[in-house]
Amino acid sequence: MTEEHMIQLLKKRGVTVEQIAEIVFKLQKPYNDQLTEDECVESVLAVLAKREVQYTLYAGIALDELAEKKLLPEPLQSILEVDEPLFGVDETLALGIVHVYGMIGLTSFGYLDKEKIGIIRDLNDDRSAVHVFLDDLVCGLAAAASARIAHQNERAPDYSVKIRLD
Repeated sequence: MTEEHMIQLLKKRGVTVEQIAEIVFKLQKPYNDQLTEDECVESVLAVLAKREVQYTLYAGIALDELAEKKLLPEPLQSILEVDEPLFGVDETLALGIVHVYGMIGLTSFGYLDKEKIGIIRDLNDDRSAVHVFLDDLVCGLAAAASARIAHQNERAPDYSVKIRLD
């Protein structure tokens, strides 16, 4: 498995790196006025290059595809077909991507999962395919790529605590 394989797998499911990068840009632009969309694409690609991210994507996408083909055992098949709100395994899997980049990724993930920006909304609302896992995986990718940029932003305010020991 490679980064390129993941890009093709996402594309096959209707998601491009650029669509994810657009979300990253919207998340980070208010905090970094010099941010470019190319930097966001780079960040998404850096996240996709991580093997643990690739494994997570592959597992979630495979479950969506198996559900589309009605190959999952019951009651799992029915749960995925209706995208049962209390299922939660889709978010849990996606959080594996987010945790690679810390708490800022977690808060961004929660925001994206609630607001469903861009391609995330398209996947969530698409009834012609099963995207129970993919919409959350895209949230995870965007949140992680956004957190990666935030960690690299040298222009961000310094909120560290200064302690005097005298």
